[in-house]
Amino acid sequence: MKQFEINAHKRGNFTKAAVKQLRREGMVPCVLYGNETENIHFAVLEKDLKDLIYTPSSFIISINIDGKKSLCILHQTQFHPVSERVLHLDFLAIDPAKPITIQVPVSISGNSEGVRQGGKLQVLNRKLLISGFLKDLPDQLNIDVTDLTLGKTITAGDLKYDNIRIMSPRGTIICMVKMTRASTSATAATAEETEEKPAES
Repeated sequence: MKQFEINAHKRGNFTKAAVKQLRREGMVPCVLYGNETENIHFAVLEKDLKDLIYTPSSFIISINIDGKKSLCILHQTQFHPVSERVLHLDFLAIDPAKPITIQVPVSISGNSEGVRQGGKLQVLNRKLLISGFLKDLPDQLNIDVTDLTLGKTITAGDLKYDNIRIMSPRGTIICMVKMTRASTSATAATAEETEEKPAES
């Protein structure tokens, strides 16, 4: 999985005034916790977070806090309800020697049978929760829909990959081919042709 590097500075003043001052300076207050370590409060330049926040990709994050590096994943993002600026970030420390649970995007490939029959492919979940060791984590989960027919779905329980586990509920629907008027008409026409075809003697 791709890594994203962030330079940060530790902070020790947690008053509302201090937080407001940080944001005026273009900084975002953050906290790093987990992996049996003490919580570390720090601040990051908001502009340095753009490619981490506003992307469908997932990353293993390397945070350099005043010269000390830590590996982590982005756990939670708080946005301003009106301006949608990033207000606060929570990072979860990870241990490369232990399985990591993280959401990764799905990538749909193939021209499904159902779409060729006039149906419409709908992607209902663009990310799935997986677990695996750092060295085995993929950038994305590739899903081939070539054999997906009209009215059928692909769920999390249908997927299997080497060295990782799908942690999302098995019934989570990733994609489906929805019936449309065109596909209904085509199905009906095919049925009529079958009925009208004379039986072979």
